Amino acid sequence: MTFSEENYLKTIYHLTAISDIDVSTNAIAEKMETKASSVTDMLKKLSEKDLVNYIKYQGVSLTDKGKLAAKMIVRKHRLWECFLVEKLDFSWDEVHDIAEQLEHIKSEKLINKLDDFLGNPTEDPHGDPIPDAQGRIIKVEKQLLSEFDKNQIGICVGVKDTSSDFLKYLDKQEIALGSQIEIIEKESFDSSFRIRVGSKELTVSNKIASNIYIK
Repeated sequence: MTFSEENYLKTIYHLTAISDIDVSTNAIAEKMETKASSVTDMLKKLSEKDLVNYIKYQGVSLTDKGKLAAKMIVRKHRLWECFLVEKLDFSWDEVHDIAEQLEHIKSEKLINKLDDFLGNPTEDPHGDPIPDAQGRIIKVEKQLLSEFDKNQIGICVGVKDTSSDFLKYLDKQEIALGSQIEIIEKESFDSSFRIRVGSKELTVSNKIASNIYIK
């Protein structure tokens, strides 16, 4: 596959993870910041390779072959993120763009050795699951902080928004994977939260709370 084909498969995979229904051409175009006509052309190519099920005007889904291929791309991306954070001391807000380049390396042997070298991690630095060499994923039960109520306590296990700006905000507030978060107050007016992280108290907006996963 070309880099472009791999990027399309990964995008479709992430969009289908959000919703079980077939993904629209417009949704793919918006996510990839391209024209719908370009998406249609690529979907035809992927369909010819038996990587997607595509019917014009009815959306697209991954075939079993396409789903496994997408998982392998995601696997490489998230393993490289682990490597960059754990072994090269990159911060979690720096690694996504670099991993976007490294995920296209073809060597399966290299990726499997990288997996073993890292101790076969099951989650990346943002708390997202890493598929194993067979495409299996260990799912962690989690909820968004925004779904918690007053006096509940949980552990931060991931983030929904992996943008650099959001991760830098969390660093500034000393919120990281493994942080214990206690809901002190939930404001009825704007649904903002007063929380305690360690010994620190702070107020976060509903938008922030809707992007932090807790268990």
